Amino acid sequence: MNDKALKVLEFDKIKEELKKYTTTSAAKDIIEELVPYDNSYEVREHLEETREAFQLLVKKSAPPFEGLYDVREGIGRAEKGFLLMPVQLLRIANLMRCARRFKDYISHKEEEESFRVIEDICAGLVPIKKLEDEIFTAIVSEEEISDRASSTLYNIRRTLKDKTTSIKSKVNSLVRTYSQYLQENIYTVRGDRYVLPVKVEYKGSVSGLVHDQSSSGATLFIEPMSLVTLNNEIKELRLKERAEIERILQELSNKIYENIIPVKNNADIIWELDFIFAKAKYAGSLNGICPKISEEGRFDVIQGRHPLIDTKVVVPNDIYLNEGITSVVVTGPNTGGKTVTLKTVGLLHIMAMSGLMIPAKEGSTISFFKEVFADIGDEQSIEQSLSTFSSHMTNIVKIIDNADENSLVLFDELGAGTDPTEGAALAVSILENLKSRRTKVVATTHYSELKAYALKVEGVENASVEFDVETLRPTYRLLIGIPGKSNAFEISKRLGLPNYIIDEAKKGISKDTLKFEDLIQSLQDKNIKAQKDVREAEVVKEDAIKIKSKYEEKLKKFQNIREKATFDAQREAKRIIKEAKEEADKILKDIRELERMGYSSDVRQKLEENRKKLKENLEKVESSINKPNKDKGKELKSVYEGQEVYLPTFDKKVIVLSKPDSKGEVQVQAGIMKINVKLKDLREIKQTKAEKKEIKKKSINLNLKQISSSVDLRGMDAEEAIYTVDKYLDDAYIGGLGEVTIIHGKGTGILRKAIHDMLRTHPHIKSYRLGAYGEGGSGATIAVLK
Repeated sequence: MNDKALKVLEFDKIKEELKKYTTTSAAKDIIEELVPYDNSYEVREHLEETREAFQLLVKKSAPPFEGLYDVREGIGRAEKGFLLMPVQLLRIANLMRCARRFKDYISHKEEEESFRVIEDICAGLVPIKKLEDEIFTAIVSEEEISDRASSTLYNIRRTLKDKTTSIKSKVNSLVRTYSQYLQENIYTVRGDRYVLPVKVEYKGSVSGLVHDQSSSGATLFIEPMSLVTLNNEIKELRLKERAEIERILQELSNKIYENIIPVKNNADIIWELDFIFAKAKYAGSLNGICPKISEEGRFDVIQGRHPLIDTKVVVPNDIYLNEGITSVVVTGPNTGGKTVTLKTVGLLHIMAMSGLMIPAKEGSTISFFKEVFADIGDEQSIEQSLSTFSSHMTNIVKIIDNADENSLVLFDELGAGTDPTEGAALAVSILENLKSRRTKVVATTHYSELKAYALKVEGVENASVEFDVETLRPTYRLLIGIPGKSNAFEISKRLGLPNYIIDEAKKGISKDTLKFEDLIQSLQDKNIKAQKDVREAEVVKEDAIKIKSKYEEKLKKFQNIREKATFDAQREAKRIIKEAKEEADKILKDIRELERMGYSSDVRQKLEENRKKLKENLEKVESSINKPNKDKGKELKSVYEGQEVYLPTFDKKVIVLSKPDSKGEVQVQAGIMKINVKLKDLREIKQTKAEKKEIKKKSINLNLKQISSSVDLRGMDAEEAIYTVDKYLDDAYIGGLGEVTIIHGKGTGILRKAIHDMLRTHPHIKSYRLGAYGEGGSGATIAVLK
């Protein structure tokens, strides 16, 4: 890709925005070298990796980049066998931990969506847990080595601590002894040796070694002779400590050297992952989508937006090049948005071909071009003595020398800067030449000759930027298929120019020209209405599809609930029967005890009879539960909608909602559930007119319990919150909610962690994430139900 197009279309600004989302400078360096890829396969793969990273951010929140630094310098030193500092070792250990955690981050259940490209990238990560643990065990912080790093270091520091305690006791005693000679009744340290601040006039009264003098000269820092030996011992221990620390660091550095290949490989992959997730985060900020890639030279950007214009003011536009069309000629007034349209087309293509998601609507298509050429802006050069026209033409000559059928060419004000007649003729010739090569061209112009050229030449299409005559302001909307109307008369009239002057001006224009301008206006109005109708139809269609999917999902949930409810009911009934049997046996046992204490054998016989009757009754109940009564009513050969029938499987009256399908199944309403059952499993029931009327009334007034879409846990402890959420999720699942909000507050994060641990294994939960801006942020969790 030529550098001029990348500069003119401001791809460097996109890369600067992208860098803001990286964690390491290594990823920033990758972005700095980013250019469009050479073939469509690479484009698709890099777009897919961005899409997968975006999905991971949505489903699993932020990737495990905590504590990650750019450690290329440290790895380079280790590769040469040099000693690494604690900070370098610690950061390399953080890198290894990040690589290991990424393996867990991308893992998923078999039935869940996979992330093919990122999983392939992460397949090269090699966990080095043992070395990672050794470094974290040995190094406490970037400047401190742990006592646990080695037994030798532990013993040295323990001895050093004892010696320090001893010398502090000794020096405190000397402070009291020599207090009259001291500047202050304290001791101090000079060069790791404990000394006393002696007044200079009493230097002979305190025998010892002078280590320093105050800036005023009034104080000498003397090490008493009685402390020399202890200070020497402490100095020796500190030297041993330093030597042991260097030995530990050298040992860890050697282990890094021994594992340098997997460490370097992990680092390269982590830098790449940092770059990929930066692309995903940037896509989120743009509300970007992953476009389809065409290789036929056609593109269709739906509601595309320029990524560098504020989202609050940018006007989305549909920009497309249909099959069979090689050139689009855009006309319209100055400041109408023609140049922004050109830059949007070029920049979105460059972004997509660089693996970046683009700010547009789903379904957009981008074409793969080997080259994008752009002649945009004022190219006047004083240094080279080139006029605007000459400079533009120099650039156009280069484009014509290199453009082919795999190129996209963007011309801004083609042919401008010279005589209008000659400029228009030259512009037509350039477009015709590029058209013969099947080069794809989008050009802006003010020349009417180019409008006519686009109307009469096959493969060339007109377009215009809309202008509101009522407000005298551009709308910045692109209208493809319609040439721009000058609107000079209408604008002049609204600005107050007398009608007789405008009428006189119209006489100087041929009737055919005026008719052509009126035809343009008519086409423009019809096109605007048609586009509005299409957009509204698309919105209605999307809503209908969403509603259909929602109710299909609800039906599936109800069918699952039916099976679960049946199983739970049978299990609960068995439990009740078992408890009743145990209770009866206990009562009988207690009565037998009473019998031994004085009751007669007749009483015992009656008790046994009652126990037997109780057992028989319980067995009958149990049998009726395990084997539903299918004999109630006769089988039905046909049913009609709204008919009440008996369903033996549930031992329940249900309402028929549909006629039998090809499989012989009908849909029925059982309580809050809609389920499909076989026609042969239904039984007829006899009803009075009053009962039918009551059933009809109930079926009409059927209303599901309203379940709130959120639950507030603030103020609860973890145990109470988990119980509340569990019960709420059961209600939400049965109520058919697809997504719920769990409000736990920010605080220390303990409650949030407890809730996330529960959601991770909860049977009703499909996925969960922290709330976005406007959803409560980190103080709320959004859970998606199965």
